[in-house]
Amino acid sequence: MDAPDSSRRKRSQLSLKGRALRFLSRREHSRLELQRKLAPHAESPEALEKALDELEAARLLSNQRFAESLVHRKAERFGSAVIRHELRSHALEPALVERQVASLEQTEQARARALWERRFGEPPDSPQARARQIRFLMARGFRGDVVRRVVGGRAESDDLDLPDDLPDP
Repeated sequence: MDAPDSSRRKRSQLSLKGRALRFLSRREHSRLELQRKLAPHAESPEALEKALDELEAARLLSNQRFAESLVHRKAERFGSAVIRHELRSHALEPALVERQVASLEQTEQARARALWERRFGEPPDSPQARARQIRFLMARGFRGDVVRRVVGGRAESDDLDLPDDLPDP
């Protein structure tokens, strides 16, 4: 019956690199995120920085891969504003964040429409239903002009005569 205790002991004896590899084997992490997770187990901040530097040198830790992974995981459900905010919260370089968001903005309307169709599937039949659909898409981080087109049933190429009842973020 020592099995649970021995596995718990092994986990507590893992080196910083071993812990980091365990986290990285599950999914990509940003340097900041991995630093936060490993900090309680580090002997010193210098040892932690050294371990993270070694992981980056070995290309096991990459903010670029993390950003691409995050965008891939979240693009189907969220707009570029929410994803931009999350990327920035990981202290990534601004140029990297803007490159990732720029690629998202090209597909913003198609992603918003697909999400809207999965969630609602039909145009609103009342002002309250329209407001609910608008709030849903805006809370997911989609731009106001995109939300107006999707909820209003306008085609992507129909940019004329958009109502001005929604502000852009």
